Amino acid sequence: MDSKKSFFKKISDKLLGNNTSTNDKYLAGLDKSRSSFTNSINNLAARYRRIDDDYFEELENILIMADVGINMVMNIIEEIKKEVRIQNITDPHLINDLIVDKMFVIYANQGYMATTLNINNEGLNVILMIGVNGVGKTTTIAKLVNLLKKQNKKILLAAADTFRAGAINQLNEWANKLEVDIIKKEENSDPSSVIYEALQYGKNNNYDVLICDTAGRLQNKVNLMNELDKIKRVIQKEVNNGPQETLLVIDATTGQNGVNQAKVFKDITDVSGIVLSKMDGSAKGGIILAIKELLNIPVKFITTGESIEDIEEFDLENYIYSLCKDLFND
Repeated sequence: MDSKKSFFKKISDKLLGNNTSTNDKYLAGLDKSRSSFTNSINNLAARYRRIDDDYFEELENILIMADVGINMVMNIIEEIKKEVRIQNITDPHLINDLIVDKMFVIYANQGYMATTLNINNEGLNVILMIGVNGVGKTTTIAKLVNLLKKQNKKILLAAADTFRAGAINQLNEWANKLEVDIIKKEENSDPSSVIYEALQYGKNNNYDVLICDTAGRLQNKVNLMNELDKIKRVIQKEVNNGPQETLLVIDATTGQNGVNQAKVFKDITDVSGIVLSKMDGSAKGGIILAIKELLNIPVKFITTGESIEDIEEFDLENYIYSLCKDLFND
């Protein structure tokens, strides 16, 4: 098992050597997920003297309950069984290394997907924010604005969630706090008209990024699809290759419900990336693996707390390390 242990050791040494606040934020943000996940696996190993079919069945259930995703769980279990046969492993405690290894390798082998924002184009870059009500979309927009401001981007907001009571005022409050401009109209206005005005203003005043809030009324998919299609056509007429990003915000605490929401949105519009909000409140950190495996959409950001600073670009090594760190004692 030395080669497998060195795999995890390589990641941990690299991340600890970086000594950045990002590592600390990942560890803190995934604390609840890590505790639930690693405690279950360590307790499982403590209850079995030898690896057998019952052990694998329980391990499979733990991974499923962590929202890793059925197909990926099956792949992980199958790969672990192969290693057990090849290396003649009998001690359940030695499986921990394999779990970390297989989670990382299977995710990585599904193909590289860019996790950084596509906002390097000259001129106005458009980010379309989508997601159902209650997932933390507006707060996530604020965190994204704060992040981009640190990169010296000139940012404009468009309040195009015109049908939800209070949505315009909520976004306007964030615009005031963060000292960025916002284009807004009265409630129940045509969302496309708001975005059209924002596009014109953004281009004429040399903004770098336009972030558009949108409605998320999944109870009527057809209307939402038509609305998003109209918005996209307006953007494409005004900005080359726009929108540069369509980011779907999912509440990590909702687990498989969040994955199901992502499936619906993927069916009705082009989603370029996922923002997983409220990761600090989720005990099911495997949702990131499930999203990649089921939807093949990259997770681009996670939010790890209530502070405006609590947003991080997704990093696979940081994620695996922070989720699995307590499986090892050294």
